[in-house]
Amino acid sequence: MLFKAKPQIYKLFNYIIMKRKSPFKIAVVSGLLMVLMIMAGFPIGLFAQEARSKNSLKIALLPILDTFPYYVAEAQGYFDRYGVTATAVPVGSGLQRDQLMQSSVIDGMLNEMASTANFNRERIQVKIISSARKAYPHYPLFRILAAPGSNLAAPADLKGIPIGISKNTIIEYVTDRLLAAGGLTPDQISKKSVPVIPERYQLLLQHQLKAATLPDPLAKSALEAGAGSVIDDSAHPQYSVSVLSFHLDAIETKADAVRQFLKAWNHAAQDINTNPEPYRGLLLQKIRVPKNIQQTYRIPPFPLREVPSAEQWADVMNWMVSKGLLKAPIPYKDSVTSDYLP
Repeated sequence: MLFKAKPQIYKLFNYIIMKRKSPFKIAVVSGLLMVLMIMAGFPIGLFAQEARSKNSLKIALLPILDTFPYYVAEAQGYFDRYGVTATAVPVGSGLQRDQLMQSSVIDGMLNEMASTANFNRERIQVKIISSARKAYPHYPLFRILAAPGSNLAAPADLKGIPIGISKNTIIEYVTDRLLAAGGLTPDQISKKSVPVIPERYQLLLQHQLKAATLPDPLAKSALEAGAGSVIDDSAHPQYSVSVLSFHLDAIETKADAVRQFLKAWNHAAQDINTNPEPYRGLLLQKIRVPKNIQQTYRIPPFPLREVPSAEQWADVMNWMVSKGLLKAPIPYKDSVTSDYLP
């Protein structure tokens, strides 16, 4: 009988709270309810467990510069301040990150628009809720570099030259768009797949690649080691943006936690933008920065309270369709939302 009374116990408990009775009455009646719940075999820890889970987020993070606001927010106690429990899940590759998201092990991830579109090709599974990093003047995300001692100095010099990239990623997308902006046609662009970024870096410096596209700060390290700059995305910032994407389940069931997470992230980004140097030690602890630039690399600014534009999304969709990665463009509103920005 008591087991069947669980719904009634729920209702009684909620009635007491909603009616805001005196603390003494609430204590007495709540004590009686606890006894009834124990006798009914009710899982007493359910309330606390449910509250924790709705307030908890697991975020997959690669050891790249784009994730830095997370670690600043964590170090400054901003997640606690905004009432959200955020847990970083370190991943070694985009493939590992995507597998965790596909298995619903994580709530959110730092990724790119193309990655979000891949998830949503059959049905909408994840949504972009914020930009994480983008190119600024003097602060590129990606650079197309030439091997040390090379006479390759402009996009036109790369006509027919194999460029080290990772296929079907933001690096290939940015490479195509930057070279097109530099005057090359698709048939003049040659690429060589070298998926592992540190390997691509080494092959470039060892002259086994004549050119390669690398992300900062690794690209800046290559420049310091003698590589030459051909073109970077600081002059074409619309092409380079990383994003924070969350699973629909997390967005629907943990909406407040997602909002508070973004408040903490943006607070940290604002701190970095205002005065980055105090965080250099944390940067070197959490992010892979090559030794030859650890003390000289200029920490870049981070975007605040924004999502990629519809035009940026449409350009990525067009590129993916042209590469055969999508059959048709995915609508912007299905994959990007600004509803959770602070």
